[in-house]
Formats: sequence, C-alpha cells, structure tokens
Amino acid sequence: MPTYAINKRANFDYQISDKYEAGIVFAGYEVKSVKTGHISLKEAFVTLKRKAGHGLPDAYLTNCHIPLYKHAGKMPDYEPARSRKLLIKKIEIRQLIGKTKEKGLTLVPIRVYNKGSLIKLEFGVGKGKKKIDKRENIKKRETERRIQKLQKQY
Repeated sequence: MPTYAINKRANFDYQISDKYEAGIVFAGYEVKSVKTGHISLKEAFVTLKRKAGHGLPDAYLTNCHIPLYKHAGKMPDYEPARSRKLLIKKIEIRQLIGKTKEKGLTLVPIRVYNKGSLIKLEFGVGKGKKKIDKRENIKKRETERRIQKLQKQY
C-alpha cells in the first residue's frame, strides 16, 4: 500500500483515540495529482456538514491542498484547497456525530494511501495535547535515541 501523504503533526498535536477509513471523492485530474504525490494534509481537518432537508450530515475533508495536475491544462476555476466529500458508512457517521459533540474532540486526517485501485483517507478522533504533553513526548523520543545510540556502540 503506497502512502501518498502523512500528517506528521497529527500524532504530535493530538492524542488519537479511534481511527476510521474513508474514500474521497476526487475529480479525475486530482487523482493523477495525488498519485504523483502532490497532496498536503498540513492544515487539513474533517468536518461534518448537514445539507438542508437531509437527515445525516456528510463528512468533508476541508483545507487539504491538492495542486492542479501539471499535464491537465489550464483550469481557471480550479480551487486546490476546496472541500472534498468523504465516503463513510452511516453507522460511522452516527458515531462521529456523538464524538464530535464531546468537548475538545476533533476529526484529524492522518494519512492518504492507496488500497487496491482506490485512494483512501485515514482519520482519527483526536483530543488536543497541551504543551506539557508535547514536551514529555520530545523527552521520551530523545532518551530512546540516546539508548539506541549507546546500544549500537557496544
């Protein structure tokens, strides 16, 4: 499974509890751009939007930057950071509605990858970490690196 994009800040800024998998609705030239590795999840997030007259809301990947495929030609109305609809089961949407109503929980995209011929998004329910928690993670990482360095020497 080739991975096209990873959100490195997701695990650093958020404590991810549950992970979900969703398909993404793309235009044809966007698929080619993603498959060449031109996608950024840097400031992206997942939102639930309810359309008027519909029961359950739809999930959207918001603020994900996908530049125009360079061989697609000129498209003056193309918006690289537009919201893209996610394909999720109704049961999972109901679970997400309940979890996003809890205080401090957000839906954070983790990675975009290939599964068969489909492009999938892995996202999780995350709770924001405080600065103290981030510092502890950095300290743990540094001590693990020192231990591994010492083990390689001996």
